[in-house]
Amino acid sequence: MLQKVESGTWLPSWVPESTKLLSVLLIFCSAVQSSTNGYDGSMMNGLNILPGYADYFNLDDATTGLNTASVFIGGCLAPIVSGIISDRLGRRPAIFWGSALTLVGILFQTAAQNVGMFVLGRIILGFGVGLSGIAAGVYLSETFNSRWRAWGVGTLNNFYYVGALIAAGITLGTAQWPTSTWSWRAPSFMQCIFSVLCIIILPFIPESPRWLVHEGHLEAARLVVAQANSNGDMTDPVAVAVFKEIVDTLEWEKNAGQTMSPMEIFRTPVARKRLLIGMSVGPFSCIAGNIIASYYLGPELNTAGITDTNDQLKANVVLNVWCLFCAVVGTQLIAQWGRKPSAMLSQALLILCLFVIGGLSKMYADDPDNASSSLVYGDVAVMFLFQGFYSIAWTPLLFLYPPEIMNYSIRANGVAFSQFMLNAFAIVFVFIMPIGLNNIGWKMYMVNGSWDIVILFLIWFFWVETKGKTLEEIDALFEGEKHSQVPDVEQVRVGNATLDEGTLKGILA
Repeated sequence: MLQKVESGTWLPSWVPESTKLLSVLLIFCSAVQSSTNGYDGSMMNGLNILPGYADYFNLDDATTGLNTASVFIGGCLAPIVSGIISDRLGRRPAIFWGSALTLVGILFQTAAQNVGMFVLGRIILGFGVGLSGIAAGVYLSETFNSRWRAWGVGTLNNFYYVGALIAAGITLGTAQWPTSTWSWRAPSFMQCIFSVLCIIILPFIPESPRWLVHEGHLEAARLVVAQANSNGDMTDPVAVAVFKEIVDTLEWEKNAGQTMSPMEIFRTPVARKRLLIGMSVGPFSCIAGNIIASYYLGPELNTAGITDTNDQLKANVVLNVWCLFCAVVGTQLIAQWGRKPSAMLSQALLILCLFVIGGLSKMYADDPDNASSSLVYGDVAVMFLFQGFYSIAWTPLLFLYPPEIMNYSIRANGVAFSQFMLNAFAIVFVFIMPIGLNNIGWKMYMVNGSWDIVILFLIWFFWVETKGKTLEEIDALFEGEKHSQVPDVEQVRVGNATLDEGTLKGILA
């Protein structure tokens, strides 16, 4: 049964009372958001393999990199305003406008007559995806209950591979039209389906309860918290504890002089520490090495001796199935084991794979004519293992960890800054990777592996563990105390703690 809930914005909200059904809708919103990103990466991977696409635009290494990396230009511009838009307009309206801009970019990209028009479309697309993705990461982290947050927000990037798989299948099919421009226009146009689905689902999910509390809509926030935790029962102790934590913590932030200004992320030592740890996920995941296979699988397979276009496109499909499986397994690992140990395990395995890939690629490069089939397929197998190991931790953590680390006053702008850093690094790495692979070949893997060793040390030394805590309880990791007197929510949930009658009466009055 749907219940009309005050949203505090122009976008109405009719929300199911069932917590499970609401969680499904939130995960669906998360899934279609991430599918857009995955579709884009896999689509460009496929287009870069198609001769018809390269011939139409008369591409060389530089323009191939520009066509591919231009989406990150929009991705860099979006964070400049995404935090402000999310804080002022609301989380769901920001997702809506981001999805609408994505549709505009897709239309320009599909209708492109030259490199300039294609690049413009991808910049607009990147801006729209950046705006909606940042707002969605903040929104989902603030709306899911703490038990489901790892799965709910982790899915925001896990379904990257569902979109990627769909794009890989489509580009494999349209590759059979080598003389038609629809071999690349059709995959581009099909990208719009995910933004349309996202816009359709928005009226059936509530506004962020934390945003509602901050804007003074306390009763609406109470109801949303109850819908997300206790099937709409506002007297349930868990719902009461969550709501009390939110109200107390936001009141403390207000009294401490914290504002919603973008400069708040730099104002205090604690804010700067949160920012550095939270935003590190973007650059770390970008530097890890997956950009080679995400956007330039063709050149990567060339270094291993697999040069047939159809074989490369089929490898792209298989790769995305494998990565989706690993991302789902990794999300469960993160939920059960924790964020920090999962990231360290994944990073250590990536380092091992990069050095092995580099060594095997060198053996092939030294004598390609006499390379054995076992060498070629061994190299490809380790490439696939690398992408799977990346997906175990970095895929779900990319959108999960930053909003957990940031407190409310800096969350939207802090997540936006994290995405800015991710896109800034991605612009550089997507542009230089084809040049690096062409010029130094297998040595590129060795360089990448050396960077990853440094990243592993930084994770071990600086990251904090957030598993099992509400967003408000994470404050204690940075400030030494929680800013609410209610017991931790998980302790209330399992019956190890209770709320005193005064707290219950005060909230329920």
